[in-house]
Amino acid sequence: MVKLSSSQLDAIFHALSDPTRRAILRALADGEHSIGELAAPLQMSFAGASKHIKALELAGLVQRTVQGRNHICRLEPGPMAQAMQWLQTYEHFWTERLDALEVALRQPEQYPPKE
Repeated sequence: MVKLSSSQLDAIFHALSDPTRRAILRALADGEHSIGELAAPLQMSFAGASKHIKALELAGLVQRTVQGRNHICRLEPGPMAQAMQWLQTYEHFWTERLDALEVALRQPEQYPPKE
């Protein structure tokens, strides 16, 4: 799998930080949609939805094609999978730390409070 650059990761996490863009991604997980179809349930204009789609495109999460007057969007899972792989590196680190904390909390007599 291709490694993401820091700027690519930044773009992905920036895109995912917005609830509207996450809603668009959820809709696209069911298949391709026009921008109008994506905008309607969010009660936003074509221009407003298009700005969100642009952020998702810059992150590589969505691909837009133009068919006549329709802009059709589809999900690109590759960058999301790569970002998930990056997160899993840290998941292992935190899992070990949280397991150690759990052991310490279950055996307080071994770790008396500091005075």
